[in-house]
Amino acid sequence: MSGKPRGERHTGMLNGIAAYGMWGLVPLFWPLLKPAGAVEILAQRMVWSLVFVAAALLVVRRWAWVGELLRQPRRLGLVVVAAAVITVNWGVYIWSVNSGHVVEASLGYFINPLVTIAMGVLLLKERLRPVQWTAVGVGAAAVVVLTIGYGRPPWISLCLAFSFATYGLVKKKVNLGGVESLAAETAVQFLPALTYLLWLSAQGRSTFAAEGAGHAALLASTGIVTALPMVCFGAAAIRVPLSTLGLLQYLAPVFQFLLGVVYFHESMPAERWAGFALVWLALTLLTWDGLRTARRAAVLRARIGAPRTAAVASADPVDA
Repeated sequence: MSGKPRGERHTGMLNGIAAYGMWGLVPLFWPLLKPAGAVEILAQRMVWSLVFVAAALLVVRRWAWVGELLRQPRRLGLVVVAAAVITVNWGVYIWSVNSGHVVEASLGYFINPLVTIAMGVLLLKERLRPVQWTAVGVGAAAVVVLTIGYGRPPWISLCLAFSFATYGLVKKKVNLGGVESLAAETAVQFLPALTYLLWLSAQGRSTFAAEGAGHAALLASTGIVTALPMVCFGAAAIRVPLSTLGLLQYLAPVFQFLLGVVYFHESMPAERWAGFALVWLALTLLTWDGLRTARRAAVLRARIGAPRTAAVASADPVDA
């Protein structure tokens, strides 16, 4: 990746910042769609995302992957699982933002790396380094502190973190590009979502046409809000190192947290600050250990004269 021209790296950084910045600021968008409920917004997002992504693929003429995917039932089944899991993630996130739980939602994406590591140990039998074990332990302690602070488990955060970690695990096995994967998943979501919207309209409960052209345009723009950050992320992933993307990913929950506290004025008593401080400590340990390990690997490659390989992020970005 260091062999990339400086202009390419600069373009990649700008795209990465744009992608995670848009994901971080998306809590400002979902309230604009009221009086539509969370389920209607979710269904509109599924329908219009497919429309937008399909149009983009038509422009770039990238359709060869479709036939290959249809000939592989196991991969197709994994796409269905990924679509189901991300549906839960999207739905919970939209509901949480429009119900005044932006801070708790941001926590879900802060602890997502820790949940991903824990799932790697439990499901893939991966071995952790001591610092990683420490980070996971501190993260677990943070959940306990936050449970005491909220008076209940932070179920929104846990649901978002575990659903997105599962989504990332499944997507790795599918091994499709970001835009192609989004197209496949929204194709699975399309018919159920469209059926629900038609039923809602027949019941006279749809807000798409009832609230004016501006509201309808906002609902249709959910496709752009979903797909545009993915396009930017894809442009960043091929131009900047994985370690850089790993640091940039924290922009989204940081922005979400700040919006929750400063813009939406959500309550942050001392015990919640303590819980978040523990989460941030765990992420600091995790990031430091990852950067140290990557630096040692680079030094080792240089000593043995091994060729450098481009690091492209295989994990999925924060999708809110």
